[in-house]
Amino acid sequence: MSAERQLSIWTALGLWAAAVAGAALYGAWHGYRGRAYAVTLCVVAFFLAIQLAPAAENLGERIARRVGSHGGVLLATVPLLAYLIYLEGTNSFTWGRAALAAAYTLAPVLLVISTGAAEPGAWQDYLAMLAIFLPLKMHFLLRLWPLGGTTVGYVSTMLLAISVALATFLFVRQFSGVGYNIVWGRDVVFTVLLHFGLLAVIVIPLGTALHFIRFDPAQAHWRSLPADAISIFLLTAWPEELLFRGLLQNSLARTFSSDNAGWFGASVVFGLAHITNNGVFPNWRYALLATIAGIFYGRTWRKTNSIFASGIVHALVDTIWHLLFRTL
Repeated sequence: MSAERQLSIWTALGLWAAAVAGAALYGAWHGYRGRAYAVTLCVVAFFLAIQLAPAAENLGERIARRVGSHGGVLLATVPLLAYLIYLEGTNSFTWGRAALAAAYTLAPVLLVISTGAAEPGAWQDYLAMLAIFLPLKMHFLLRLWPLGGTTVGYVSTMLLAISVALATFLFVRQFSGVGYNIVWGRDVVFTVLLHFGLLAVIVIPLGTALHFIRFDPAQAHWRSLPADAISIFLLTAWPEELLFRGLLQNSLARTFSSDNAGWFGASVVFGLAHITNNGVFPNWRYALLATIAGIFYGRTWRKTNSIFASGIVHALVDTIWHLLFRTL
């Protein structure tokens, strides 16, 4: 793609340091201190580094090629070891938490190992994706983080999930074409703005007609907008784009030998994944709108070969929605 650039390692390191410093100040402002908080912050910072560093200069794919799938198995144990350090450092070790963490981090790895020499898109790959996603959806993993309340638990859980997904599919399974990189340039910006604009033209009138949303800018929290937007991108859009585009759409396209089948299949699954949202089942309006959104996210990923680009579109949609619209 013309005029395309990738995030450098040093820039990624700077962004990581800024995010960690911001989190430390936020915690101090809310009265968190002591050894347990310091250990929690260090472990969360480590998981954030795992999220950001592989996306710089294709570092993740370069590491995967260098270590090979057997070395990837060793790397896949790192998230579990980091979590065990958290338990020991915060004096919150229980065998139940350790067992749950071991099952969550290692079960997907064992599933993809069982594929042997099979091409990506084997049934074990889909089970491994489900093993990563379902505990998140069911909120099973919040019990792993007894300190800091639901906010810390949610952030830690999402970062752990990204670490497990990368270890499983990038390092052990050696998936290609995931698009786990941060790129920008004229073509990327144009693709992001085009797909966001077209999606907004469709889903805002449709969501209003379906009585799913209502324009209500009075509820906007402008002061917290920068922090909210970054959180939505890193902890919602990025992980979902990794799973539904980089992994699921990628795999379905290989399974059915069709990019279009992978594109629409992943979009439908993405929509169905939202059918229980907002405490309603079946929340068919949410599922329908999410399916349409998934079509545009998936096309952005196909055009740019980057979950960063589709994640930006995703984050823009979620940010504008929460800022200017009320869900009915």
